[in-house]
Amino acid sequence: MAVDRPAHRVDGTGTDYAVARVRRTVAVTVLLAAALVAACSPTGIAIGAGATVATAASEERGLEGAVSDAAIQTEINTLWLEHDFDMYRRVDLAVREGRVLLTGAAPTPQARLDAVRLAWQAEGVRAVLNEIEVDDTSTLVDEAADDIIARKLLTRLLLDRRIRSINYTVEVVNGTAYLFGVAQDRETLERAISYARDMRGVRTVVTHVRVKGEPETAPGGNAPLL
Repeated sequence: MAVDRPAHRVDGTGTDYAVARVRRTVAVTVLLAAALVAACSPTGIAIGAGATVATAASEERGLEGAVSDAAIQTEINTLWLEHDFDMYRRVDLAVREGRVLLTGAAPTPQARLDAVRLAWQAEGVRAVLNEIEVDDTSTLVDEAADDIIARKLLTRLLLDRRIRSINYTVEVVNGTAYLFGVAQDRETLERAISYARDMRGVRTVVTHVRVKGEPETAPGGNAPLL
């Protein structure tokens, strides 16, 4: 369950309508990207920067990286929605520095493979980290419980001044907590992992966090369980 992904609205208006909405979002994302880049120019700075610009610039990936990641996320969501609305609804997505983390549940192994295949089609994707479970038994109640756990965990990271929580994405699926993003050093990463382990309702912790300044490991298979 993605913490920073807006909830999907299922109002019976049909997949075509949902696809149209996502396509409009793509256009808005492009316009926003142009506005954010302009805001970094001397003229833009003179005019003033909004809260979104300030937040993105303070992240480890920077403003340009945040805009690029947003474009990747929008494109993947569009590909999923056009392929299968249920895929868009059940599979969660986070993007950091061109690295794509997929979590959630797929009803069949083929649906899991399709989600990964489509994610690789988005422009700018550097790696796809596949943590999708094959499970057709999860309910909305289960998803809501996972969402509560994820929000509590993210709050703990936020309250720890040693951890730059803005660089983290937290996902929880069926009691498994996934940490994704960039840590300043090994010590702060271990603190984040410890918070996840101690969180009530978390059975397993999986980390895809990159430590700043350390060589990035090549993607391949799932991260170790902690």
